Amino acid sequence: MRIPVPRPRSLAGQLFAMQAVLIAVLVAGYAVFTYVSDRGQAEDAAGRQAKAVAQSIADAPSVREAIRTADPTAELQPYALRVQRDAEVDFVTIMNPEGIRWTHPDPAQIGQHFRGHTERALRGQPFTETYTGTLGPSVRAVVPIYDGGRDQTHIVGLVSAGIRVEEISKRVQEQLTALIGVAAGALTLGAIGTYVINARLRRHTHGMNAAELSRMHDYHQAALHAVREGLLMLDGQYRVALINDGGRELLGVGDDVVGRSVAELGLPAPLTGALLASEPRVDEVHLAAERVLVVNTSPVSGGERRGTVVTLRDVTELQSLMGELDSERGFTQALRSQAHEAANRLHTVVSLIELGRAEEAVEFATAELELAQALTDQVVAAVSEPVLAALLLGKTAQANERGVELVVSEDSQLDDGLLPDTLPARDLVTILGNLIDNAVDAAQGSVGARVTVTAYADGSEGGELVLRVSDTGAGVDPALAETVFQRGFSTKPAGPAGRGLGLALVRQAVIRHKGLWSVAEADGGGAVFEVRLPLVEGAVSGSEAVSGSAVVSRGDV
Repeated sequence: MRIPVPRPRSLAGQLFAMQAVLIAVLVAGYAVFTYVSDRGQAEDAAGRQAKAVAQSIADAPSVREAIRTADPTAELQPYALRVQRDAEVDFVTIMNPEGIRWTHPDPAQIGQHFRGHTERALRGQPFTETYTGTLGPSVRAVVPIYDGGRDQTHIVGLVSAGIRVEEISKRVQEQLTALIGVAAGALTLGAIGTYVINARLRRHTHGMNAAELSRMHDYHQAALHAVREGLLMLDGQYRVALINDGGRELLGVGDDVVGRSVAELGLPAPLTGALLASEPRVDEVHLAAERVLVVNTSPVSGGERRGTVVTLRDVTELQSLMGELDSERGFTQALRSQAHEAANRLHTVVSLIELGRAEEAVEFATAELELAQALTDQVVAAVSEPVLAALLLGKTAQANERGVELVVSEDSQLDDGLLPDTLPARDLVTILGNLIDNAVDAAQGSVGARVTVTAYADGSEGGELVLRVSDTGAGVDPALAETVFQRGFSTKPAGPAGRGLGLALVRQAVIRHKGLWSVAEADGGGAVFEVRLPLVEGAVSGSEAVSGSAVVSRGDV
């Protein structure tokens, strides 16, 4: 038979039990202290009362006159009983100096010797004491009676008045009963208050005990630092309440961000706006300093806004691969179109041969081959870097499909092997590919639609790679020259995946390599975008204005 092991009491239950015991101990201790204190005070009060009664009797002239008579008891007994009743004491005993009683509540005790001490009173010193006499333990006072002469030295009798300890205990018990009632009320109110507070605490801790909370905290910390994705928790005032290692790395912030407002972290404005938004954000793409992030936010509420949970996923590599995939798709479409055109040309050649016009067929085929080879030779001669050359050939075919002429300027000169390892081909494809796509979009539909690409290595000190793309489109408003590089800005209608990411990726790549980007008005209209990247690691590109009114931005700020 399995014996069930009792579950440890919850943290709220432990606190309730501890507080209840603490309140009970305090109330019990106060009750005992008050009882002892009140009893001592009651005995002192009884002693003072007994002494006052005895002193008033000793000072009464009628008592001295009665003592001088032959039978003092006859007059003193009724008087003593009357004073005893009126003064609310338990006994009044008047005796001669030898201690023989003249009065007593019990007439049978009259004539007997007084039980108690009288020595101090016989020396003229009134005193009080607790003594057990014929009526039981009592607090009594003994006072001398003087003969009333001028010197007040001759003691003719003694008077003792007392209150039984039993009566004193009854008085204290009445006070104690009232105290116990008040203490019980205080304990009840304290227990109710403690129960209410701990019920609230129980709801907040979900009924878990201290060990469970400690174990959950350990799991929480381990999971928080093990997750590679970024996790950010904001409080109701949009201050950072918690951030894991992945979040610090993705946002590029230090360890001192906890407690600071999101607006103070120096993040890009669109990303800051997403984190400060009150409504949820789902799979939004944003740019950090060097990364492309997918941001999800979820408000935490329990009747009122308590904060926001933010998850961050790094899709920088994925975005680059998607860009390359888009380029491959473009190449595929271009090849498909070229295959279609090649089939048409081949049919033309076959038809000319069938018509007996062989010489014209040869001339037609030769002209087409020379045209294609001339384009390839032009691109390769200007840009022998294989990745950029392949990109330019593919983009040329894509542009032709859209009715835009893409040419490589005569100023282009980029030899193979010139680019250092610090400039990976993927970043160059991102920069030049997005600039060309943006220029083709702008030039499409314009008169004499053309995109001109210039790529060369500047031989100045330190050396830098210059990539310049101009178009015959509508140009860029100078007021928007910096805004066009921000995430989400676009002059074209948004598609299903959104727009405004291409130039933002260009800006991010330039920042990563500490380069410069600029936009200005091209000669004859349109816009010219220029990017300068240092060829030496750690160097910073210098500024060289392009034609028109340009806005130049540095990538290390």
